[in-house]
Amino acid sequence: MPSAPSVRQRLRSVPRAAWIGVGVTVLLLASIVVVALPSGRSGAPTAAWSTPEGSRPQPPVVPVDGTSCAANVAGMAGFTPVAALDLPARATGRAPAYAFDRTASMARGFDRVGYCLELNGPAGRQWVWTAMEPFTTDPGRLAPPTRAGQIVQQRVNDLEVATNVAGLTTGTGLPGYLEMWPNSYGPGGTGQISGAAADRYDADDEVLPALAYGSFQVHLVGGTRPTTTPPQTVLAVNGITSRSGPLAVGIGPAPTGNPDWTFAGNAGGFTQRRLTVYARASVLTIDRHPADRQLFPRDAGNGAVVEVAGRFTDPRVTAVQLKVSSGADGWDYGAVASPGGTFSLRHRITAALREYRFELRVLGDGVARRVGVWEGVVAGDVYVIEGQSNAAAGMQRGSAAAEESPYLRSYGSPVADGPRSAAARSWNYAVGDLTQQPGSVGQWGIRMAHRISDTYQVPVAVINGGENGRPIGYFQRVGARPDDLRTNYGRLRQRLTAAGVLRDVRGVFWYQGEADNDNAAAHLAGFTALLRDWRAELGGRDTRYYVFQVRTSPCGDGRSARLREAQRRMGDTLGVTVLSTNGLSGQEGCHFGWEQGYRELGDQAFAVLSRDLYGGPAAGVAPPNPRSASFLDAGRTAVVIRLRDDTPLTVQPGVAADFRIEGSAVSVVDVAYRPGGQLVLTLSAPATGATGVTYLGHTGAGPWVVNASGIGLLAFQGLPIAEPG
Repeated sequence: MPSAPSVRQRLRSVPRAAWIGVGVTVLLLASIVVVALPSGRSGAPTAAWSTPEGSRPQPPVVPVDGTSCAANVAGMAGFTPVAALDLPARATGRAPAYAFDRTASMARGFDRVGYCLELNGPAGRQWVWTAMEPFTTDPGRLAPPTRAGQIVQQRVNDLEVATNVAGLTTGTGLPGYLEMWPNSYGPGGTGQISGAAADRYDADDEVLPALAYGSFQVHLVGGTRPTTTPPQTVLAVNGITSRSGPLAVGIGPAPTGNPDWTFAGNAGGFTQRRLTVYARASVLTIDRHPADRQLFPRDAGNGAVVEVAGRFTDPRVTAVQLKVSSGADGWDYGAVASPGGTFSLRHRITAALREYRFELRVLGDGVARRVGVWEGVVAGDVYVIEGQSNAAAGMQRGSAAAEESPYLRSYGSPVADGPRSAAARSWNYAVGDLTQQPGSVGQWGIRMAHRISDTYQVPVAVINGGENGRPIGYFQRVGARPDDLRTNYGRLRQRLTAAGVLRDVRGVFWYQGEADNDNAAAHLAGFTALLRDWRAELGGRDTRYYVFQVRTSPCGDGRSARLREAQRRMGDTLGVTVLSTNGLSGQEGCHFGWEQGYRELGDQAFAVLSRDLYGGPAAGVAPPNPRSASFLDAGRTAVVIRLRDDTPLTVQPGVAADFRIEGSAVSVVDVAYRPGGQLVLTLSAPATGATGVTYLGHTGAGPWVVNASGIGLLAFQGLPIAEPG
């Protein structure tokens, strides 16, 4: 077929009634490549799509395959049965044999997939049909998964359900959720599905490493977030990868036990257990499109251009139409088809608390239909959190669930397992209480993101790569293998690349050091190397880097501050911004509760971002930080610590016990703040032989030296003491 010429034409955004007339004219044009940009005109979306003149309705093509689902004529139009499995009553440790397998016939692409599950047992013949947008481009992965890494754990749009089982919701355009994997799994979920239970198996379960049971489930879920509507199982085939256990199968929610039929072990009670897989062949190739819930990094114009582009492959296609909608506003774009031609339809979205929906349709005799829909698309800002357990910041005491918002997003999963990390390639809603799950961003991460979004009316994505108990060497880039999924660096880098945000990270937060056991030299060398790689690969020239000074190193041991002193100096030597964890009384041992802990750390992170990136206030944002120290008198009975700014501080009673005079046996008996940014330390006796002063902070609830924002004085070790004057 001839290739498309280089002619480009801009089609203005017009009301659909006008587009009908335009379509009649442009159908006569030669093959073109179209780039459509908005004209700025918007209006309320209309209820129906226009059809070019001359296009005739065609009778639905229904598979004649003998399944009970064939009673659902309209819903199966255009689908082809590509595989079928007669499910065994018990697993054998091997993948079940196909009754037929024609998935290779879909190698040229498909735009919709469907499943028919038929059971014949105590309740008679039962069947369910469900169809959805594709969750994979590989036709070989449409059947129940049996190999490592074949994990689908995501929402789907426009779910269709038809059944003869009473009580199961049916219809089209329904919100759905897929749980398809060969792994074992637990009842604790991801937090992505509102209304799901955390103590039983349903539509939001946790994938575990072992390939020892398996799930192939389709669920109906609430369409808005948050919602208390419980999910509803559509179909379930469980246990297919166990070695010898009975399979569990069901249509609709299980009447007893786990709603998703997990461990039901009931397959032997059915004389028929057939799962038939369907696909609808594509009539064009879509090369670029947004993803559901995707956040596009906003540009200098406070928005982003979203493109839907592809190639025409079916001669029956006469045109494509793209509908973009957001609230009451709608925009339409179109491109005329030609053999070998391409199309590129673009719409600019605004970075604001509004979501966009993109819907692509093809027009033509016998092929007029929707071929893609992508919902919840936004533009906003991207941040990265890295480090160990206080970066992961899972719930210890008190929940951060109230901080969740539809405008807070994340991508992939921080799970440390390479195959499971590689399989998690979807945008999720950000959740704060959980760790190592799709969408996990940590409690202080979600607090920070929520405050940015709420204050500046912009969506925020947080990508958290934190892992518990890891030393600095664990986070390093492997030189020739930057994307190695066996490494933390590679997993994070792959997530950022797949999300399309690798070069658009506005800020990176680092909270790590407890596992380095106060080895300042190793920590400094490791972080210096890591920061160099980040600056070469993450974000851009203006990306900001923030380091939380750890509370203790190792966890619970605050007797030395060598590592913390190295972190404090990073602000001067590495050009990062150092944040304090002192001043918070909600700490126990190593981690923090929500109140007086992760909540306030999120507030501090928000404050520095507000100051640095959003034009917010600077007062009270920087932690108190010493500049120098000297003896106050020739008798060496007092030391004055001069701070880097003159922000007034509160010195809580008892804080003197957390100061040390190095090289001398004297103790600090009193600490007082003096205007002009000075702390005066009164000593128990003349400090003969003193070489420096140390502040260790406090393990647990304080006391503290804090500014008006409650931010505590940074810990320091061996700050040299000069002579008076």
